[in-house]
Amino acid sequence: MADLTPTWDFPGIRIGNSSQHSEPHADYVCRCGEYGKASGTDDVKALVEDYTANHGPAHRTERGRR
Repeated sequence: MADLTPTWDFPGIRIGNSSQHSEPHADYVCRCGEYGKASGTDDVKALVEDYTANHGPAHRTERGRR
């Protein structure tokens, strides 16, 4: 299986859970230079919301408007 860890060369978000009995985890790297990590349900949800609203998809939307 390929390593899906976001990097500066391949930015994006990764969300995972080792098993149904462990806490979820997530991390992202954005082309704008921001990055973040989280573990636990509430923190992962907040990280995904931040990424969606302010990075990845938000940057593509801004470029599409220009």
